[in-house]
Amino acid sequence: MAMPEPRLASGIWVAAYLRRLQLEMIPVYVLARGDETAGAILVKLSTLDGKARVFQRQYDLMTGSLDWQVMSEGSETDVDAVIARERARDSDVWVIELESRTGRHLLDSQDFGA
Repeated sequence: MAMPEPRLASGIWVAAYLRRLQLEMIPVYVLARGDETAGAILVKLSTLDGKARVFQRQYDLMTGSLDWQVMSEGSETDVDAVIARERARDSDVWVIELESRTGRHLLDSQDFGA
């Protein structure tokens, strides 16, 4: 059985991600603070046209890696409802929102993949 990869504490990962987005001049906000150590992280991407996506980290069973996957996408109202349900179910979850007309989120970059 494979050992799980060590992971950064959620609070540290969020702080680094916020800083990276700020350096790229991508507006970002913390909508909900989760557990500093092991809280799940949701990243909402608003494209400022009434549409949005929310990403969550999930294990890829084929590769065993931890990757960002789209949890929900569609109207911003619908995505917000999904996030609200998740927060009601798990109060330890972080919710980060960023705004990018081009859909740029940096989650697929080497520094912020898994």
